[in-house]
Amino acid sequence: MKNVLKTLLTAIFLATPLFAQAGAIDQLRGFLNETRTYKADFEQAVVSRNGRPPQLSSGTLAIFRPGKLRWEILKPFPQLVVGDGVKIWIHDPELQQVTVRRAGQAIGGSPAALLAGSNELEKNFTLKEAGDAEGLSWVEAIPKNTESGFEKVRIGMAGKDMKAMELFDNFGQTTRIRLLRAERNPNLPATLFRFSAPAGADVIGE
Repeated sequence: MKNVLKTLLTAIFLATPLFAQAGAIDQLRGFLNETRTYKADFEQAVVSRNGRPPQLSSGTLAIFRPGKLRWEILKPFPQLVVGDGVKIWIHDPELQQVTVRRAGQAIGGSPAALLAGSNELEKNFTLKEAGDAEGLSWVEAIPKNTESGFEKVRIGMAGKDMKAMELFDNFGQTTRIRLLRAERNPNLPATLFRFSAPAGADVIGE
């Protein structure tokens, strides 16, 4: 489950507008310029390179750019990541543990910067057109920070909707995320991006 928690920090979720004759990179740039809030359901599969059955999970996400995010796994085991723009909290109810990090350290050059960061996307990533596959147009984002923990992120788009992300980490593990019932620029309550450690939980970090 620790690998899943690491993935949660970096997971990302985009909806992109469709431009005439625009490539996937331009669609991604358009999303950053036009989207402030975003919410969706997700299905996630974490696949290891040793061929073991994938770890499957599902839940909900919410974003309030810049800097605020909520990534909540509901099944099979509840887990929660909340960022308020200053700090990131990772809550594992099974372990009764909360890990706290500064948002800049936890997000900075990671795939989460695609989701909740500023519009300076290419400050942290090198972007490449990755062609069409599975009915989607793909962008490949390679982090410039070699300590990000990821080799690359692939972002799959269909029209105005972000449908998929694939995260490839430095340990040969691939996380595939499919987004469902997405809404762009909905009204989101501020309480979604606040977190208080539950009584009895061990708090690790700042």
